[in-house]
Amino acid sequence: MRVTLLGTGDTTGTPTVGCDCATCERARERGVERSRFSVHVENERTGDCLLIDASPDFRHQFAETGADLPDAAVVTHIHFDHLDGLGNFYRLLDDLPVHAASEVDPFTGESVADSVRERYDYLDVVEVFGQEPLTTFSVCGFELTLVPVEHPPMACYGLAVEDPETGAKLSLSGDTSYDISEASRDALRDPDLLLADAIVPASLAPKHPMGGSDIVDDVPMTFGTKHMTREGAIRLGEDLNASETRLVHLAHYYPPEEAFEEPLAVDGEVYEL
Repeated sequence: MRVTLLGTGDTTGTPTVGCDCATCERARERGVERSRFSVHVENERTGDCLLIDASPDFRHQFAETGADLPDAAVVTHIHFDHLDGLGNFYRLLDDLPVHAASEVDPFTGESVADSVRERYDYLDVVEVFGQEPLTTFSVCGFELTLVPVEHPPMACYGLAVEDPETGAKLSLSGDTSYDISEASRDALRDPDLLLADAIVPASLAPKHPMGGSDIVDDVPMTFGTKHMTREGAIRLGEDLNASETRLVHLAHYYPPEEAFEEPLAVDGEVYEL
């Protein structure tokens, strides 16, 4: 299993357009980028490729990394920074199966699968398949499990990707608070690599209108209610017994002296599992 981090940033990316903050300037100086979130997973046994979330930075990400076009995709939720890259498949592929959760989201009144299907009904290349959360399904020679996480007010899912032949496992927290159910944690547990949402360090929690939440040892594991802090993401990796944890979905609000320290990821990182 070859995992390429196509995009490791939050909804505005780093450097953020038009921003001259010290962190964005440091990113420009270092020649690194955190574009909107997306992950490419190649099954090196079969040559099949899976795309996890379709970033609006799709064209740039694939041009920069040279990653092969996907044979299938998974969409974790319907925020634009995880979905709007699907439009890029026009004239690139004849067919792209897209998998998403089939359970109805009380907030939107439809499932993620239905939302994707409706939004891209004009795009013949996209064929949407609804999948029941916490139920394993097979794609690209991998066994996939969508796991419910907490990203209020709308439904959002993490993902476990396992190779049944080699036992390699990739887990993604999805966009989430630290308050992930035990059933979901069990599905994500024991990965070789965990990609964990860590939008800002816990020290910035007082700057959120809702402050921090999910307090452990006086440290907020969650920034507001929707995203883990750096400390929460690291602790989740420990909770899940991850062999390695990389922090993703990172905002440019990290102080410059912390923004590029381990285990914070940048675009283009590659992992062989």
